[in-house]
Amino acid sequence: MQRRAFLTAFAATLAAPAFSGLALAQETPSEEMILRRLDAAPARRMRDEERVTVREFKRRSDLRRAAPSIDIQSINFAFASAEIPRSEYRKVRQIARAMEQILRRRRRAVFLIEGHTDAVGSASSNQILSERRADSLKWVLVQEFGIPSRALETVGYGEEYLLVPTEREEWRNRRVTLRRIDEFVR
Repeated sequence: MQRRAFLTAFAATLAAPAFSGLALAQETPSEEMILRRLDAAPARRMRDEERVTVREFKRRSDLRRAAPSIDIQSINFAFASAEIPRSEYRKVRQIARAMEQILRRRRRAVFLIEGHTDAVGSASSNQILSERRADSLKWVLVQEFGIPSRALETVGYGEEYLLVPTEREEWRNRRVTLRRIDEFVR
């Protein structure tokens, strides 16, 4: 009987999914969801004289919070990596299609791609890594999917805006956030 119990437990272990640092990755938001979130009205309207430079926008969390946005946690960045593997391009395609629809209606639309990391490692290395993640997504959107470079800005925030406050490795913090910022910048 013990042998049967052992074999049953062993079989269950083999059938159970093995989770690593990329565990339980969230589904990619649909093209429609990305479109809805990025095409939404901003939480704050800016008069022309209140508009800021892209550089200032990146530093102002109040404006960032007011801009239409969506977190994309489904692009699986490996620990300490900024590479977007080809296997992830179908996910990027969803983003590109939503951006294309917005750009057809709003020719001057501008999107900010924010790169984020978890809190493992030094703040300076995480800052650099987050910038590389944002640049990596921009490169794929421009080179593989034809999104105009002029419509994409990038910034890295390192470990500054953790979704899950922990000092340990946490895949949900290794993400990009997309914001539509054209109504805030001059």
